[in-house]
Amino acid sequence: MKPGLQNTHVKIAMLGDVMGEPGLKILEKLLPGFIEKEKPDFIMANGENTAGGFGTNENAVKRMIDSGIDIITGGNHIWEKREVWPLLDSELRILRPLNYPQGPGRGWIEVEKEIRGKKTRFLAVNLQGREFMNPIDCPFKAFDSIEVNPERKSIIIVDFHAESSREKEALGFYLDGRAGIVAGTHTHVQTADEKILPKGTAYISDLGMTGIIDTVIGIDPKICMDRVKKQVHYRMEAAAEGNITRIQGIIVEIDEESLRAFSIERINLQA
Repeated sequence: MKPGLQNTHVKIAMLGDVMGEPGLKILEKLLPGFIEKEKPDFIMANGENTAGGFGTNENAVKRMIDSGIDIITGGNHIWEKREVWPLLDSELRILRPLNYPQGPGRGWIEVEKEIRGKKTRFLAVNLQGREFMNPIDCPFKAFDSIEVNPERKSIIIVDFHAESSREKEALGFYLDGRAGIVAGTHTHVQTADEKILPKGTAYISDLGMTGIIDTVIGIDPKICMDRVKKQVHYRMEAAAEGNITRIQGIIVEIDEESLRAFSIERINLQA
């Protein structure tokens, strides 16, 4: 905690989409030092692109958890590798978007951690947008379907995996005062609009990406250029190398009594 803050304040880190093997490697290299320095009490990261840039697998999930991640969230690519579907049911620390039709996995989970001698509850939620994406169930109604017990005082953290900034901001205001954090993922480009909304919810449109930054959202630039120039859907592949590899995201301080956020700062760690 920062000097002078109350002992009811907790630190939560959220990390942008971990992209392929380079993203996993930079996570393993830099996250332990970040944890030692900043001492976050809870860490969430989006892991839907960890297996070759599309989907995830058991090895990637294990490496993220071993690096210090408490909850892994997903998105539209979480279903990519069929072998991971049973893991979505068996591994409680990985989520998929709540507003998909019924299938493997879960879209939210409540967990309890002992922090400085007392138990703190966190309710992690994974939602997916609909603007410029698949027309799935309404993310607003999906959140409202969660049976939140106000007496339990859970800090609610939302990963909103969406394309549209308008849709992300709308959900942020819809959940202002109800969720502690609403953070966007999916675009792999970190936005500079981090803020505390009027009723105390910390918000950012996109956390960014954990992986090689001098690429096209983590993809081999040549493939992306060819797809755009020639309008041919060449197979997308995660970039294997680059000059700049970073962990991006946010770190937020929340009072667990009022459930209001008091600060939000962007994370931009470079190897």
